[in-house]
Amino acid sequence: MSAKKFLFIFGTRPEAIKMAPIIKEFQKDQENFSVKVCVTAQHREMLDQVLKLFNIEPDFDLNLMKTNQDLYDITSNILIGLKGVLANYRPDLVFVHGDTTTTFTASLAVFYSQIPVAHIEAGLRTNDIYAPFPEEMNRQLTSKIAKYHFAPTVMAKKNLLEEKVDEKYIFVVGNSVIDALFLTLRKIEKNKKVIDNICYKIDNNRKFILVTGHRRENFGEGFLNICSAIKNIALKYKSIDIVYPVHLNPNVQKPVTEILDGINNVHLIKPLDYEPFIYLMSKSYIILTDSGGIQEEAPSLGKPVLVMRNKTERLEALESGTVKLIGTSPESIIKEVSKLIEDKREYLRISKAYNPYGDGKTSQRIVEIIRRLN
Repeated sequence: MSAKKFLFIFGTRPEAIKMAPIIKEFQKDQENFSVKVCVTAQHREMLDQVLKLFNIEPDFDLNLMKTNQDLYDITSNILIGLKGVLANYRPDLVFVHGDTTTTFTASLAVFYSQIPVAHIEAGLRTNDIYAPFPEEMNRQLTSKIAKYHFAPTVMAKKNLLEEKVDEKYIFVVGNSVIDALFLTLRKIEKNKKVIDNICYKIDNNRKFILVTGHRRENFGEGFLNICSAIKNIALKYKSIDIVYPVHLNPNVQKPVTEILDGINNVHLIKPLDYEPFIYLMSKSYIILTDSGGIQEEAPSLGKPVLVMRNKTERLEALESGTVKLIGTSPESIIKEVSKLIEDKREYLRISKAYNPYGDGKTSQRIVEIIRRLN
């Protein structure tokens, strides 16, 4: 019997991080699985960093990254670009991940080719189609197209069941971001030179707050509020550093630079490769973020996470107490950061909470399920 032909399609750094361990696991069994990778390069530079880290060479590269492109451009270009890839390779199954524009548009293209879709990290919901935007709707639409749904948690499975997805095609496997995290930590242990790539010299005598922010729904007033809060915190707690790898998007760069540049204990650094970022995260005291993936990763490192969003699709993290949803008002951000700095019991409560997102064996589970089904 010939090997099954699988195609993995992704386009952003977070997708690449979470897909990489699964791709590597499938590649171990070349007798049964023929694996090819297609990248859209929705994010070019940050995507390439992860591909290099995990030693993944794309078989197809749509290279769609363009200056000032919008959702109309990305969606239409991916759809057209994938037409030839799917026609030429004709995979037996296509894997997509999460909630990006690449995820939904690739699923639509694959549907047009009448090829089944496997959705990794399926079932997360806020049930507000504009928060996060456009990710929430990308996820929901992908669930309508996919045949196989690899849910990270029981709660995600419950969401899919409520939407009438057939239970026999839903599999609770954990989140592969934990697989990637553990793989990366092992790499860091073997290569301490990764520290040299961080434009912030860690002082073991000073705690630091790690900040990340890039969400589209926070552009404008949201980022002005976030930066105002960070400035206030920096001036209030001068013995604590704030380290902010600033996203390349001009909607982020402009307010961050205008409000935070020049404050002594605020370190605005360039975006980091995944490996040095994980190292920085592992050494931080508190993480202040609007990211999705960090809500899953940080609890495995024992780091309290304050989420600067009004809604999150990572509800398990809220329930387990590993993260706290604090919105984007300056008052709320300042209050919650101050509480963690000043209240040791509150800090320990969050930092020692159980991570609901897995044990680092998600990739193995997915491969075994696919092997059983095929």
